This record gives sequence, C-alpha cells and structure tokens, in this order.
Amino acid sequence: MAEEEGVLTNLDATGGNEPQPNGADTLPAVGIITQYVKDLSVENPNAPDAFQWPEPPQVDVQFNIAAEVTAPDVHEVRLKLTLTASSQRGTIYIVDLAYCGLVGMRNVPEDQAHAFLYAEAPRLLFPFARRVVADAVRDAGFPPLMVDPVDFNGIYAQQLAARRAEEAAGGKPISPVTGNA
Repeated sequence: MAEEEGVLTNLDATGGNEPQPNGADTLPAVGIITQYVKDLSVENPNAPDAFQWPEPPQVDVQFNIAAEVTAPDVHEVRLKLTLTASSQRGTIYIVDLAYCGLVGMRNVPEDQAHAFLYAEAPRLLFPFARRVVADAVRDAGFPPLMVDPVDFNGIYAQQLAARRAEEAAGGKPISPVTGNA
C-alpha cells in the first residue's frame, strides 16, 4: 500500500493498480459476455427451378455494424450480413443474418471503446456469423457458402479517417461511442 495525499492505493509488484475490493476497480476491462443469432431469414424464392440452373451464382455480400448500450457497462454489437445469390435467370437465395454479441466494458476511454465496438468486437463475432451463414445456405439446399474474411480494423480506420475529414470540412461531429451524429 502507498499513501498519497491521504488516499490509499494498492500497487502491485510492477507499480500498477491491482483490482480493488467492493467495486472500486479502476482498471479497464472488456469482454464478450455472450453471442447469439438475433434474426435469421433464408429465402429460396425460385425453388425448385433454381436447383436446375447450370450457371454459378453471383453472390453479393453486404454487412453493417451497429452498437447500442443495453445496460450500464454493457453494449450489444450487431453484425448484420445480407447475402444475395443470383444468376441471369433470377435470385437463387437470400440470407439475412443479424448476429450479436453482448460486450461488457468498464473504465475504457471513449475512443478505445468505439474502436472495440466497431472493429474488434465484429472481428471476434465474424467467424461465428460466417458459420451460421454457411449452415443456412447448406440447409437451403445449396453448397455451403464460406464468406471471405473481412478486415474490420482496416475498414474502421478508413471510415474514421473519412469522418474526420468530413468533420474538418464543416460536417456534423460524430459521437465517439454511438457513432451517431
């Protein structure tokens, strides 16, 4: 224990803070509490004809990331994937997935919290969402679709730079944690 200006603080062997009793912990902490499928829709609008179409499908993959506070120190991160497979003859299948994770976050600076919620958490959730998509496509009667990996950190950095450039040009400032203007 060290005493500074009448305040007691615990120091570990390296001089850093150790967890405090009774919820007085000031160390940053982040973790995935749970993850789940929030919404899943699979459409096979041209079945059974689509099973006979000889040409390989063209697959369009769209994704979106959202985060919202659900409780003190808890955020829901939603990774939304929409895949549309089509050919010259029409739509073969559509998979729409909202895959979520509850993220516990305490004592994290806003800029780091935003980066975790919009880059790192989606990176951690993606392999599980990818498996759900592959299973859904297979269960619709087609070969499983393995969605290519996504560089969430790279996309986050690009979008952050674009938003800062927009803000510098006189655009609306962006709220760091929610991402909303």
